Amino acid sequence: MLWQPSLPQAYHDLGEAELVRRITARRKALGDRLVILGHHYQTDEVIRHADLTGDSLKLSQLAAGLASKQPVEQVIFCGVHFMAETADMLTPEPVDVLLPDLSAGCSMADMADHDDTVDAWELLHENLGKLGWTGRIIPITYVNSTAAIKAFVGAHGGACCTSSNADEVFQWARAGGETPAAPGEDIKILFLPDQHLGRNTAASQGIDTDAHTALYDPRMTARGEPLGGMTPDQLLDAAVILWAGHCSVHKLFRPEHCHEIRAANAALPAGEEPTRILVHPECDKKVVDLADDSGSTEYIIRAIEGAEAGSKWAVGTEHHLVMRLANAARERGVHVRILSDCQCLCTTMYRIDEPHLLWILDGLCGLDATADERGSKAQAADPVVRNTVSVTRQVREPAVLALERMLRLRAPAMTKD
Repeated sequence: MLWQPSLPQAYHDLGEAELVRRITARRKALGDRLVILGHHYQTDEVIRHADLTGDSLKLSQLAAGLASKQPVEQVIFCGVHFMAETADMLTPEPVDVLLPDLSAGCSMADMADHDDTVDAWELLHENLGKLGWTGRIIPITYVNSTAAIKAFVGAHGGACCTSSNADEVFQWARAGGETPAAPGEDIKILFLPDQHLGRNTAASQGIDTDAHTALYDPRMTARGEPLGGMTPDQLLDAAVILWAGHCSVHKLFRPEHCHEIRAANAALPAGEEPTRILVHPECDKKVVDLADDSGSTEYIIRAIEGAEAGSKWAVGTEHHLVMRLANAARERGVHVRILSDCQCLCTTMYRIDEPHLLWILDGLCGLDATADERGSKAQAADPVVRNTVSVTRQVREPAVLALERMLRLRAPAMTKD
């Protein structure tokens, strides 16, 4: 986690109406030079200030496109750190990407450390060599990973993926990736950092996940366990080696939540609409297997927006997004609830709030928390660009390779993208 300085208390003392007024005024003053991006998991209070909303990749792509159409100088990314890194890599170099709170990280991304990955790569190849294996390992990283992991993957012939095009990226890798597989060549995938998306995607590709996936846990390697907890036979038999990472939000959805929905459906009077279960593939495979459907954030949004009046849905993804979908769906006669009654919040995303957003905007306008521009155009100081997220050229170049390979492998139209 990066260090974030404490905001002056004056920012926290501002009421909601004043925060909204000042943020609106700062945005107007900055004009087309500024774009605010809001991730779907943000609170409604933050989302209302966003010029564009979406998942992490969609927002980065939109930012890159906007920079070619208007004189964008700063992009404020209301998301988490790895998202801001991706935006920095996909936008032109002169554009500053700013994160309102640097402590807004991602526990899943942090579970794949670069040094641990290098060690694992060497360990896997060393042990497979001892077993007489002569194939190739192609790394794939979920876009929810650090720039350093994306760079490692790009430098070793691999690609990033999203939850929408993971199937396409898996197919590409199993066929040999950038170098088509030779006849009979054995290709293994190393999937970082989310074991659940990796396992669910392997299953969708027809891979027997019990027999042909294996879990590598770097913490077990550090404790002296051979092969991160795998046996040599498991490693040799694995078509996909899964990194022991997960999403702290989606792990909260459990099979028993699905069983509760099924039991309630079974008790319904004849003819009454049952509740359908729709979950994100970052959920445990047991949950995905019990659900009626699964798909990316954008897929979930489109499914609910296109749902017929009278239909009922239990959705397994982040709380703020589900509540936003439920409120909009209610007006169309569609009932939406969250799959689990617990508060399934992305707590690091929640660190982005209106006081931090105003603090960033005040810096760009040369103002501070005591400034009130009503009746005066005077600035308190020179503009300050705060909380810039910048990826070094050494990391950027191989990381962009992994991103570009991902972007070539888009999910087909009208699928779960």
